[in-house]
Amino acid sequence: MTKQILHIAIPSLNEADYLPKTIECLKKQIHSNFHIWVCVNQPNDWWTNKDKGNICINNESTLQYLGAIKQQLPNLTIIDKSSKGNGWIGKNHGVGFARKTLMDEICKHADDNDIIVSMDADVEVGSNYLSSVAELFKNNPKAVALANPYYHKLSGEEALDRPMLRYEIYMRAYTINLLRINSPYAFTAFGSVISLPVWAYKKIRGITPKTSGEDFYLLQKLRKMGKILLYNEEIVYPATRVSDRVPFGTGPAIAKSIQSQQASYPIFYTAYFDEIAETYRLFNDLFYSDIKTPMTDFLSSVFKSDDIFTPLRNNYKTLNQFINACHNKIDGLRIFQYLKCRSLQCDYSDYDAIKELLILLNAEFDDNFSFITSPIEKLNELRNLLYRAEGEMRKQKFDFQGDLETIL
Repeated sequence: MTKQILHIAIPSLNEADYLPKTIECLKKQIHSNFHIWVCVNQPNDWWTNKDKGNICINNESTLQYLGAIKQQLPNLTIIDKSSKGNGWIGKNHGVGFARKTLMDEICKHADDNDIIVSMDADVEVGSNYLSSVAELFKNNPKAVALANPYYHKLSGEEALDRPMLRYEIYMRAYTINLLRINSPYAFTAFGSVISLPVWAYKKIRGITPKTSGEDFYLLQKLRKMGKILLYNEEIVYPATRVSDRVPFGTGPAIAKSIQSQQASYPIFYTAYFDEIAETYRLFNDLFYSDIKTPMTDFLSSVFKSDDIFTPLRNNYKTLNQFINACHNKIDGLRIFQYLKCRSLQCDYSDYDAIKELLILLNAEFDDNFSFITSPIEKLNELRNLLYRAEGEMRKQKFDFQGDLETIL
């Protein structure tokens, strides 16, 4: 039997200052049986765009750096989608296409039981990270993916740290609430924390390329096929930096003011998650007849139908099959859309949402708390509290062994 290889997939755009540090982290790995794949990428027409000249030069530097270290790093493959004539053509560009290019190429060379480890060019990991990933999949051979825990380190610059902390608190509040209501879609979709077996990637027929958000859709497709591992002692540390490489995510969020973040990334009220939980509880009753749920009006609007569940009852004859079909229908995207819709219907603040969440977690709340005026230390204390709470919930609910069912 061929020894399992971990294939590290790294898209790189404007990363000459960051990629070497990530490569150094990989050089220090205890686990030695891995191969690094880097896709340096940009649209080809950026070479004639004066506003993008610095990025073109930066990518050239990255290619030169990778070429220089390749002799000392034979387990490195460079995919050039950046130099003149090799860049993306037309609308097909962005990190989604880079990740797809990487993973598709890996699948041409890898065995089905090899592991794809998706990373970004600006992350740090400990020396035991790859060993821990290999061990998790060894112990859970039917798992379709790992969404690894993450943590953004403070940069020491308040202009970066304040919006970063606010965004991470938003992400953690979202995941904690999904874990709390036992949602199948309780994962954090950062491209830098995802690992998956080659067989699982092939089974879902790969990534649907997008300019951004491809990591969310990848995990959602995988979750509909099987279980996702959520807990690991090893942590991934994404960089705390401003970036406009993608339309949304950590980089663009850090570039926003706190006020802009509150509009783009509202911290959702816990009661809205309870409405989703109540809908989940009603799936049993919906198997037998139509009844109104907290999400009925929203679902009718989204699917442009007043009869959402009859087709599911007709096609899925057992209760378990029907419940799985309901979760496939009301997936992670629909959950997020529902929460956004509810947040626009009611007047509430981040302050209110955080206060309610901390009450649920039996944690103290500072009545003077503000994302705008509270010291960075206070925001970091809140982030760390949620980090620990989320970690415990990940471990308790999803650190599993043995056979897995499809969705629940």
